[in-house]
Amino acid sequence: MINVVYMATPDIAVKSLEELFNNKDVNVLAVVTQPDRPKGRGNKLTPPPVKVFALDNNIPCYQTEKIRVDEELLKTLKELKPDFFVTFAFGQILSQEVLDIPKFATVNLHASLLPKYRGANPIQRCIYNGDKKTGITTMLTVLELDAGDICETEEIVITENMTNIELKDAISEKSPTLICSTLKGLYEGSLKPQKQDSEGVTIAKKFVKQDGLIDWSKSAEEIHNHVRSMVDFPCAYTFLDGKMVKIIETRLSQNKANSCCSSVSCVTKQGIEICTGDGCLLITKVKPESKGVMNSYDFANGAKIKAGMKFGE
Repeated sequence: MINVVYMATPDIAVKSLEELFNNKDVNVLAVVTQPDRPKGRGNKLTPPPVKVFALDNNIPCYQTEKIRVDEELLKTLKELKPDFFVTFAFGQILSQEVLDIPKFATVNLHASLLPKYRGANPIQRCIYNGDKKTGITTMLTVLELDAGDICETEEIVITENMTNIELKDAISEKSPTLICSTLKGLYEGSLKPQKQDSEGVTIAKKFVKQDGLIDWSKSAEEIHNHVRSMVDFPCAYTFLDGKMVKIIETRLSQNKANSCCSSVSCVTKQGIEICTGDGCLLITKVKPESKGVMNSYDFANGAKIKAGMKFGE
């Protein structure tokens, strides 16, 4: 029986926890996660998704702001004598003292094909950069950020219109099989981790709110990637008559730009077509200021948008 402590926080990590919990060869000793946080308009204190699963399935659950300085929790984890720690979007930096606790190793599920996109934001960054594929990596955790030896990988194709939310869901679906395979291989000694190629390292920094602002002088493809990479946060946005308009969904157009960038080329039932620095982009869904998400044709009718009007002003 492989004894595991699972450290994670968001919903992307729930299915892997569920798979480990239901695996006859694995014993989930405990879950460690972040504290409950205020969420939503009412700022209601909300537990992390992995905590909800743990409590629903009678798994001991510990919450901490900083595991590396939580002496009481460290003592508890040492007493559990786990074979492995498994981390997946845990959101905290581990100390060497933490890494030394499990008998075998701490295994991290990382949402990219390492060494590409080390860091906190691999899912959004690969779409933003227009990559055609990404994947998942299981790796041995070391003190340097996402620099440990690679155990196993799984490739995922990024289709033309895939959003960061859809990619996150795909990673969530594929991760359980990969982590179970990795733990079994390490436990039995049949899996030999490989060092990362240091020449291929890139860092995936988090987006901030200001990153959502669209630069219409970029190409239609670049703006399309921008929009679909940040559907949830920070959300791509522009301005129309001084009011913010969030751009929720776009599609690439085959039409050539017939006016200066950021100008409306035409309005159809399919959406609002805008000229960019290279080609046209069709906006299909928007969220106007103080309103809900709506299709662009309805927005254009209400805002009386015509060909020649300019976004970004």
